[in-house]
Amino acid sequence: MSDEIHEHCGIALIRLLKPLSYYKEKYGTDYYGIHKLYLLMEKQHNRGQDGAGVAAVKFDMPPGMPVIHRLRSPSQNALEEIFGKINRRLANVQENKPHKLEDAEWMKKNVPFAAELLLGHVRYGTYGKNARANCHPLMLENNWLTKNLVIAGNFNLTNVDELFNKLIELGQHPREKTDSVTILEKIGHFLSKQNDKLFNKFKDEGHSNVEISSLIAQNLDLKNILYDASKRWDGGYTIAGLLGHGDAFVLRDPNGIRPAFYYHDDEIVVATSERPALRTGFNIQTNQVKELKPGHALIVKRDGAVSEVEILKPEEKRSCSFERIYFSRGNDQDIYKERKNLGKILAPMVLKSVNYDLENTVFSFIPNTAELAFLGMMEEVEHYLQKARENELDKIAGTNDKAKLMKLLSIHPRVEKIALKDTKLRTFITNDINRNDKAAHVYDTTYGVIRKGIDTLVTLDDSIVRGTTLKQSIFRILDRLGPKKIIIVSSAPQIRYPDCYGIDMAKIGDLVAFQAVIALLKESFKDNLLEEIYEKAKIMDEQPREQAVNLVKQIYDLFTPDQITRKITELLRPADIKADVEIIYQSVEGLHEAIPDHKGDWYFTGNYPTPGGNKVVNRSFINFMEGKNVRAY
Repeated sequence: MSDEIHEHCGIALIRLLKPLSYYKEKYGTDYYGIHKLYLLMEKQHNRGQDGAGVAAVKFDMPPGMPVIHRLRSPSQNALEEIFGKINRRLANVQENKPHKLEDAEWMKKNVPFAAELLLGHVRYGTYGKNARANCHPLMLENNWLTKNLVIAGNFNLTNVDELFNKLIELGQHPREKTDSVTILEKIGHFLSKQNDKLFNKFKDEGHSNVEISSLIAQNLDLKNILYDASKRWDGGYTIAGLLGHGDAFVLRDPNGIRPAFYYHDDEIVVATSERPALRTGFNIQTNQVKELKPGHALIVKRDGAVSEVEILKPEEKRSCSFERIYFSRGNDQDIYKERKNLGKILAPMVLKSVNYDLENTVFSFIPNTAELAFLGMMEEVEHYLQKARENELDKIAGTNDKAKLMKLLSIHPRVEKIALKDTKLRTFITNDINRNDKAAHVYDTTYGVIRKGIDTLVTLDDSIVRGTTLKQSIFRILDRLGPKKIIIVSSAPQIRYPDCYGIDMAKIGDLVAFQAVIALLKESFKDNLLEEIYEKAKIMDEQPREQAVNLVKQIYDLFTPDQITRKITELLRPADIKADVEIIYQSVEGLHEAIPDHKGDWYFTGNYPTPGGNKVVNRSFINFMEGKNVRAY
């Protein structure tokens, strides 16, 4: 996508079900788990390049020795930095005590991350500074093993203020008002509460304190802890957690907004944010990977028992469609087909726009993540061309018009690599102030393939969010080539509403579709509606989130998608370019046809899956009206 937007983070959890000596004997290394963790994180590097972290829990360590190890880095080379440190520890043993490499128990006690339970996280720093403290995994430490908690996640909550106040009512003093800390403290509170309840129970039964520690570990009920902690959460989330004694979990939100997959056999339990990472990491088939059901948790007990249990009642599944359009890697077999379908559905509109003139049309795509939709579009163009050839052949059959026949057979879609991205110029790591300046230089172009004043240039993009890069860079560099017309095709519909479940689209005023509809309101002298909605939104903002409705829909309802598209085109077309410009958007109906099983479309339709989403969009509108350049959650 030419406008960089990002989805927060990816996770990888590994639980080894055999003793470390088993993996040493079978795979030749005590670091089997950490090697697999690195692979899973690297295969999800697309989900986060502004930081990473890993944590490990070792089982049955004697008192006085560390049980939990953690490394985090806010560097863009975080994986290299973290795993470099881990591997240097192993290299030190190889150099100074090579005979110990065969001693799995010694390695476990003396080498960090030679552990049975591991958790990794890759992060995009779209909210909060790129500081080590903001990198997951996060920890609550305690001298009682069963009170130690490590979490990492891919999430955003819409009601952090409410949850923060609840923690205060519980008598806590949270160190930050963020969803990460709130989730950590919430789970930690109920974990501690159940520990205390079990301690009193077993104490009353006459057990010693040493016996009680073991009994608590055996009897902790993660299902109840997770229910009590999450029952008031509003948002999209996949959260993985480790406990100091060895229990582990992965929890998914009731609407299945954020993705989660897992696999287990007799050697390992592993969970990730993306399915292809599991397939590649463990050389398994698609049908061996399970999707964690919405509202459920994958729970792995210290004794190795694995279960998927319902924590919260599942709601209508509204998995994020942007995962399919852009975020997740396209080598997942279903995502591959879906992205191609997005392109196929667009082809008839594109052909109509170029008046079916393939001789004088050049097709391209930008950026690389749009390639699969482009393949689908071009397959459909080829299909049209084949039908056209067949019709023309019928017309000239028996005429022996060789010249016309040769011309007919020579027509092929012209496909070129036109726009080239300079990967060193990453607009999304800049702040809002200098993003425009970077956007103007983030792309370059291929010269000499467009016939000036003759060719129409069709360029496919994943989506158009702010339109900044289009206006500041892409239109201008394409215009340098001298095309008669530039057509930008978006494989996603118009992005009209902010996201609040983990994507970096938090401010409604940044969205070019919203800017377009505001311009249309003013042109039609209907901008008094803005004040009316603003006053209603302020009243609704004081009410419980369950009563919120999306008031911003009223603005969009006044205009057709075509009207809004034409205004977007007008806003984004630089005044100093010579080519005609047209923008073609995917329809919402086309989106659902291409991606039928992932119906999270709130950024296109305003149909938020949780009450908090409606509250956020109204608050975002209030911020716009008050000139506040801040997030609405």
